[in-house]
Amino acid sequence: MLPLLLTLLQTASALPGEDPVAPYAMADANAGARPFTGTALLDAFHGRAGIDRIVDDLVATSQSDRRIGDIFKGQDMNRLRRTLKEQFCYLLGGGCSYSGRDMTTAHRDLGLQAKDMNALVENLQAAMRREGVAFAAQNALLSKLAPMKHAVITR
Repeated sequence: MLPLLLTLLQTASALPGEDPVAPYAMADANAGARPFTGTALLDAFHGRAGIDRIVDDLVATSQSDRRIGDIFKGQDMNRLRRTLKEQFCYLLGGGCSYSGRDMTTAHRDLGLQAKDMNALVENLQAAMRREGVAFAAQNALLSKLAPMKHAVITR
């Protein structure tokens, strides 16, 4: 099923409800880091259902955040939620593949600053707390995401 989905994504460039994008090479390496081994972290995040809740919470909180909400206006929120869920699942060893663009390409035209990234991380930490993810597990995911800052910050 997953190889078929990836083939469809590569040719159609969008799933139903998503805006079309220019074709790009899909690879798990685009997720920005290598996944953890084992399932302990996935379990700490309450599996894929927990990841889904965290991402939905993160996106909703960020959209309404006065510091960064404008960044999300006019963006394809369906694609954002889907690719974040894939990325987190992949990084946490959940057996998912990442179908999104690489971090530099995905964020190139957003004009993000360090303060924007900091606000997003605060929102992610709050979403993980609300999901009941242990502090050590939160830090493990953040340790995978932190090096991506250099690919995401453009100003």
